[in-house]
Amino acid sequence: MAGLTTRSEAGFTYIGILLALALFGVALGATGDVWRTAAQREREQELLFVGNQFRDAFMRYYAATPAGQRRYPRVLEDLVEDNRFPVPRRHLRRVYADPMTGKPEWGLVDAPGGGIAGVHSRSEAKPLKIGNFPAQDVKFESAERYSDWKFVYESRNPLPSTQRAAPAK
Repeated sequence: MAGLTTRSEAGFTYIGILLALALFGVALGATGDVWRTAAQREREQELLFVGNQFRDAFMRYYAATPAGQRRYPRVLEDLVEDNRFPVPRRHLRRVYADPMTGKPEWGLVDAPGGGIAGVHSRSEAKPLKIGNFPAQDVKFESAERYSDWKFVYESRNPLPSTQRAAPAK
């Protein structure tokens, strides 16, 4: 009977297998958390890139308007195909999807005098990134959710020169 294992040896093997499976499960769970965090950081970087692409497109659209008639786009599609000119201009390649939600819908920031001055994510999730933002995004350091990351173009002179208020005397 040298080839047969005793009941106690079989029990130890069973407990050993259960312990190995438990350790494997814990390690797999920790790896999942690391991957999830890494994926969220990648989506944050993509949100910063896409948001700044929108901000730059708003600036180019606004700047392309003749002086005295400055205006912001009425819809995001105006950034993709600006038909105000004989040859349409493209300020943005396409209306990008929100990296945080995966959907093409964005929160819109109204411009003074009408139109759209910026976009923001619709995600209510808490950002991982809380510091070391570029100068134009330094306001994001106090954001509690991604929807607070607003990518807005603010012109220095939002009103045409004919509509400016007279200086105080």
